[in-house]
Parts: sequence; structure tokens; C-alpha cells
Amino acid sequence: MLGSLPGEASLAAGRYYAHPRNAFWRLMGEVIGEDLAVLDYEDRLTTLLRHRVGLWDVVGEATRPGSLDTAIRDVVHNDLAALVATLPDLRAVAFNGGKAAKDGGRLLAGLEGRLALIPLPSSSPALTTAFAAKAAAWRALRQRLG
Repeated sequence: MLGSLPGEASLAAGRYYAHPRNAFWRLMGEVIGEDLAVLDYEDRLTTLLRHRVGLWDVVGEATRPGSLDTAIRDVVHNDLAALVATLPDLRAVAFNGGKAAKDGGRLLAGLEGRLALIPLPSSSPALTTAFAAKAAAWRALRQRLG
């Protein structure tokens, strides 16, 4: 699972998806069938790994006032192709939001035959789509984890 770049709350906490209104943990819980939101952070990560889900970002470095992806500037991307090369059993990469999907899809272009590249609606509260609609889209990941 690749996001774009952690927001201010996540950077301050040193944890992925730390903003209390970000639906990531609820959405991923829907995907794996476990309530991640009730777990402490380390247990959330352990549970994701048990379900063969990893977390990282498409953007390694950037400047951004605030937390909106539209404000990201001076981007240095993470080397996603190098990461994929170290994971021979990897079959799918999901992107949390439009910026992650656009940039990540470009960085992984040419690997579509080996990997499913799955764009998902952002878990961010900035995307005002109803939780139920986001969850329906995210549940498509279940088949990839089975």
C-alpha cells in the first residue's frame, strides 16, 4: 500500500495515518477483516504484515505547507522499482489516493504484467466521499490478499 506523503499529523507522530479523521485504519480493517482501529499502532503494523501488507510512500522528500497533496512541491520520489525488485512474491501495489496513483503508476510503468496496480480513493478526510463508498472500492483488495 503506497500513500503519497505523510501529512502533518503523521509526521509529528512519526506514524502512518495518524490524523484521527483519516479513515485508513478503518478501511484497511475492512479489507483484511480485522478491526485495526482498536489496536495500538505497533499491533496495527504487525497485523498488516501478518496479512502480507506493507506500507510506504511514493514521495520520499518534498516541500508541502499543510497536508494536502495538491500542495506537494519539489518532489523526490522513492525508488519503487528498486523496492519491487527485492520482492519477487509481490503481486499487487495499491495506491491510497490520486497523487499516489498518478506518480506511483508512472514510476512502476512497464511492470503491469507482473503487478496489478490498483488505484484507490484516498482515505484522507480531504476526500469527502462517504466512507461506505470508499470501503466498497477498498474491499476489492481482498481478492489480492487471499
